[in-house]
Amino acid sequence: MDQFAYPANPKQQTKEKKRLSEEQVRLLEWNFNFNKKLDSDHRSRLALELGILPRQVAIWYQNKRARDKIQGLEMEHKGLQMQLESVLIDNSRLRKEVERLKVGITRAQGATRTTCTSFNFGVSSHVRDPFYD
Repeated sequence: MDQFAYPANPKQQTKEKKRLSEEQVRLLEWNFNFNKKLDSDHRSRLALELGILPRQVAIWYQNKRARDKIQGLEMEHKGLQMQLESVLIDNSRLRKEVERLKVGITRAQGATRTTCTSFNFGVSSHVRDPFYD
């Protein structure tokens, strides 16, 4: 027997979903903008006005809150991605600047060594040192 067979009991089969009309969705959206959560009285009145079950109103509100939360998280994620990109660009720029400065320091140190060795820091033959006389 196939383990994925359809249920023998017709009650277990899913019913086809009825979509809300544009007007119903518009009214739900309008109400949602004023109140993100409904008490049972408001839910019942709204369901009666829309011609649907209070449970359908409750489920729509729950789904709408979930969609709004996801949308907010997506916007936050996009903002963080933009900040990360900016930080990475700054990091790259600063790393190049550090390398440029290191090269400058190395050149300056090399020039200083060359300059110091070209001078004779010993006692000059034409200058008399009173301590060595």
